[in-house]
Amino acid sequence: MRLSVLDQSGVAADTTPDEAIRQTLALGRACEAMGYHRFWVSEHHNTAGIAGSAPEVLLGALAASTRSIRIGSAGVMLPHYAPLKVAEQFRVLDAIAPGRVDLGLGRGPGADRMTTYALKPDAMDNPLAMSGMDAFPQGVEDVIAWSSGDGPDASHTFHGIKAQPAGPTAPDCFIVGSTNYTAQLAAHFGLPYCFAHFFNDGMGAADAVDLYRRTFRPSQRRATPSASLCVFALAAPSEAEAEALFRPYALWRLDRDRGRTLPFPSLAAAAARTLTAHEEGQVDKLRRLALVGTPTQVVTALRAMVEAYGLDEMVVFAPGYPAEIRTRSYALIAEAAGLEPRAAA
Repeated sequence: MRLSVLDQSGVAADTTPDEAIRQTLALGRACEAMGYHRFWVSEHHNTAGIAGSAPEVLLGALAASTRSIRIGSAGVMLPHYAPLKVAEQFRVLDAIAPGRVDLGLGRGPGADRMTTYALKPDAMDNPLAMSGMDAFPQGVEDVIAWSSGDGPDASHTFHGIKAQPAGPTAPDCFIVGSTNYTAQLAAHFGLPYCFAHFFNDGMGAADAVDLYRRTFRPSQRRATPSASLCVFALAAPSEAEAEALFRPYALWRLDRDRGRTLPFPSLAAAAARTLTAHEEGQVDKLRRLALVGTPTQVVTALRAMVEAYGLDEMVVFAPGYPAEIRTRSYALIAEAAGLEPRAAA
């Protein structure tokens, strides 16, 4: 089973946002040593709970401080940016870490409405500009062309413009999303597809992965489809400890779903918080969908999902926990899954 990691630089209790960024760098190096295949970071804006706002910058530090693990974005929120600039940024990353950079492209804003406009003020005069309904496919096509080193074809307005630095390798583009639309787009362009299972508790995952595989069109980049899921998973030495560790995540999710993007609560704060019967029911529902338990239990559940969905890879996500809890969880999962440790960079 191929295993990878997504980290959002979540802000845990008693941790500052700047510390969260440095913890992500340390976790990336640790996951390389554990034997994980990829280490991804994401893009979110104006939230107290997630410090990862500029994946292209964070990836530069990861590229310089690792040597064998693939690194990448999951993803760059393309509607905010010009495709040429995104391609240039990731060609620079590929020059630092040749042949091991992933350029994941997302359609969502990763922000609230006002922050979205702050990222692209011109959109305030055109409320539909940030919807991405029409521009996203063209943007993806342009990023693919420029990041590959070839540039757009002769019919394109910007034919002849190249994204520097040129080199013998190129970023590997893929689509990240949680809808049938993004699944079809990945299939249309012949790109790998990662479904964000954790985002909405897997709703629509089976249909999206199936649609992606059925409609996949071979491309110069990939002859066959490659599907993965990004799932919340957390392992601890005992089932009882894992259950206790789950509650802070559940409470953070309750707040997030109400539009409150707070730092991740501590174990003590989570234990002390009183919930209504309805809220406890929501926590129970989340627990039934989460991959939480001993390392063996978590890895067994991961393998079952690979089998059920016909996946090529699983991406593990444990947001916002203190650094030592996250690192230990990834280490336990790696050992239980039989990943081959590597020398740290």
